[in-house]
Formats: sequence, C-alpha cells, structure tokens
Amino acid sequence: MTETCDAIIIGGGVMGASIISNLSSSGLTKTILLEKSTIGAGSTGRSSGAIRMHYSTKVNASLAHESLKVFANFSDLVGGDVGFVRTGYMVFAPSEASQVFRENISMQQDVGISTKEIDHKEAAELAPVFKISEGEHIAWEDDSGHADPSATALAYINHARANGATIHLETPVTDIKISESGPHQVITEKACFESENVIIATGPWTGEFLKKIDVSLPLLPTRHEVFLIKRNLNKIPTHPGGGDMANLIYFRPEGHDLTLVGNGNHEETANPDSYNQKYNLSYAADVWTRLTKRIPSIADAELFTGYSGLYTSTPDLHPIIDSVDGINGLFVCSGFSGHGFKLAPAVGTVMAELVTQGKASTVDIEPLKMNRFADGKLNTTKYSFKVIA
Repeated sequence: MTETCDAIIIGGGVMGASIISNLSSSGLTKTILLEKSTIGAGSTGRSSGAIRMHYSTKVNASLAHESLKVFANFSDLVGGDVGFVRTGYMVFAPSEASQVFRENISMQQDVGISTKEIDHKEAAELAPVFKISEGEHIAWEDDSGHADPSATALAYINHARANGATIHLETPVTDIKISESGPHQVITEKACFESENVIIATGPWTGEFLKKIDVSLPLLPTRHEVFLIKRNLNKIPTHPGGGDMANLIYFRPEGHDLTLVGNGNHEETANPDSYNQKYNLSYAADVWTRLTKRIPSIADAELFTGYSGLYTSTPDLHPIIDSVDGINGLFVCSGFSGHGFKLAPAVGTVMAELVTQGKASTVDIEPLKMNRFADGKLNTTKYSFKVIA
C-alpha cells in the first residue's frame, strides 16, 4: 500500500526535525519523517551544543543570527525547554589576522549581530580567568551561549506532531525511486510513501544515500572528539564560551562546574556506521594543554568524560541547502561541517520556504547551492575559523 504525503523528510536529526516543524507550520500538514533509528541518534546527540554567530561569510552569519532569535525565545516560538543558557562568547584572533578579523566583525554587525571588538581591559572584566596575550584581537558576543541539541530536536518533533505531522522511528529507507513527471517514492521495509517533495537530511550518511540516485556530492563524514573537565570552583566559578584561533580550541561551560573542550584540527575520516565513539586520552592531554594557555588555572581541573561525534564536511566547510539539479521536488540539506546545530532553526525556515515557495527569503542561501563545487564557486575566506565549533 502506498501513502501519499505533502512532503517526506528522510533523517531525524535536528535538521530533519526543524524542517518538518517548519513545514508543518507553513501549511504542509500531511508530512512524514523517516528515521532509521531514534531522534537525534546521529550527529545531533553528540553535538557540542555551542551557539555563537562569529562567521566569516554572510550566509553562515545570517543563518546563525536568525537561529539565535529562535533559541532565545524557543518556548514561545516552538514550545518546549531546550536548555538555552546565555553565557556570552569571546573570540580570540592572533595579530596577523587583524584585518580580516575586523572585516568579519563589520560584516556581522551589518547582518544585525550584536558583536564588537573589545580591548584587553574589557576582556579581563568579562572573563578574569582568561589570559590575554599582547597583540591579540578579541570579539565579544553578549547574546550567545549553548543549548541541548537532543532536547531541541525532540521539541521540534513534538511541535510537528502537534501540527499533524507523522514521525516514523526505526524505519530505514531501503530505496528511493525518482520520477520525472510525478511524485517520488520512498520505500521502507514495511511501506511505500510518495510525495512531490522529498528532503534528504541524513547527515553523515547523505553522500552514500545520494549514490542510490546517481547524485555525487563531496560530503565527507569525519570523527570529532570533545571532552569535559571538572573545574575547581574556587579558582574558576564560571567563564564565557570561547573560540580561540591562537590555540586552536573552543570551549564553553557546562552545568555547574564543567567545561566542554574541543578543537577542529584533529578530525579523521570515519564510517558513520562503525566509528570509535569514545575519546582518546592523548587528544584530551594535547587540547587541555592548549586550553591552559588561555585559562591557566584550569590546569588542576579533573578529567570528567568525553565522546566522539560526526561532522559532515564539504570542501568549503559550508552546507548544501538546495534542490537537486534536474530533479523537481528533491532537496538536500547536509554538509554543515560541525556547525549544524547552531544553524538548525534558520535552516528549517529556509528549507520550508524553498519547498513551499521555490526560494528562500529569510536568508539568501544562493552561496549554498550544490552546483558550486562543479562550477568552482566555493565559499572562500581569508582566514580559517573552522576551529570554532
């Protein structure tokens, strides 16, 4: 038996959840989501949860800015508690990056982001535990913080269900049949669903999934480690989140006395179905040592726990949010390169606009089209800020 739907979303991470929530709000109430496991079981459940807006391209900065508006008012706009905590976020850049750093801040301000460059005295007042080196440049985002990725995905799912959407868990897609003139078919072990609109939001599985329909995109699953350490509260009662280009680390407070730490230059290619989900002590020792250069008194903290998750990276570290060339009604939303969670609310909005209106209006997503790789129109930056998760 075949069930006809307004839209089919494949993938139950925070992206798929945000998309089906936004679609259900836009009038496509007969929508379904197919997830092969449980909600947030892939990259979402192992995200660092950081929320900040310091990007070096307008498209990512805009998506982050629009998303923050939702995170800060989630219970009113969507419903549910996603654990958003406003800590502020400090970005450090070495002296040689001063020009592009200031250009980025100016661009972010033009977008509407509340950010500014601050001097060393201001930084010391905001974060007394931080060590600031001579010549460093510092940006401050007062409104940024962190939230719970799994709770966010679930809140979106609950909102979609309340609007009439149907969620199928433990339902892997076994085949997809593309039609040139009619609805596409998505097949599982127990059912066949058909729709004019199919959205593929399968995270690190997207590249292999697309091969089923002879679509090739440069999407690389990579393993990313993070760990948490328990602070001495007498020395470090709290601190803001931070992205540190000088020491190639990022960090944020967690709960009452923990600090989550990671970096962006220890990634390795991974099989999303069989990768090491633990963390390595050698990695923690290396990154922790670099963290002490920014927070010296954290040297005597205690190692608490750690884990590894998956990024889905593209050559320019920007996502693909687009309709598939030559196939009406087929869409791809993937390749967030470690930045997906903080962009998810706005991504759901622009994907719903793309599906229902044929074009995104909240944010101009033209730079995220899939054909940019073949056309050689990659998003480029003068200085890499990949280290900031």
